[in-house]
Amino acid sequence: MTLPTPELHTAHLRLRPFADTDADALFALHSDTTVMRYWDSPPWTERARASRFLAKCRELADEGTGARLAIDRASDGAFVGWCALIEWDPEFRSASLGYCLSEAMWGHGYATESVHALLRWAFDTLDLNRVQAEADTRNAASARVLEKAGFLREGTLREDCVVNGEVSDSWVFGLLRREWLARTP
Repeated sequence: MTLPTPELHTAHLRLRPFADTDADALFALHSDTTVMRYWDSPPWTERARASRFLAKCRELADEGTGARLAIDRASDGAFVGWCALIEWDPEFRSASLGYCLSEAMWGHGYATESVHALLRWAFDTLDLNRVQAEADTRNAASARVLEKAGFLREGTLREDCVVNGEVSDSWVFGLLRREWLARTP
């Protein structure tokens, strides 16, 4: 089942399907050591990784398992980062949420705004019952984004990531449909 990748608009952002022309911006984002500090893989060192990422975006849509969206600032079209809904399971009505924003875009509310837009689309279009997300326990800013969207911290995955020899824990967050509906008009 194909999952169409939507184009979504918010007050400050446009979330859209990725294009091949996004490869340079993706490489810059994922090769930044500060951005990738709390990620579950090391920063990219090969530009070919961007092409593989874009191919995976198309594959997710074609397989019907997810949607990755580029985030642009509406005022000037600047690349902000990306957000995604992956591991969509129509039988269990569940999916996982992820996002990655460039450091220059931190602190402007763009992560929260894009997460809200993607969740609105996901709950309305895919009839989800549950969305799950994970955040490195050292990444307080990402945890705040999820909590502002209504996610509850459900537990800790102890030592679940080892990146460049560094072991880290992750928090698991969950958001149920009834909780989302109670928060949104």
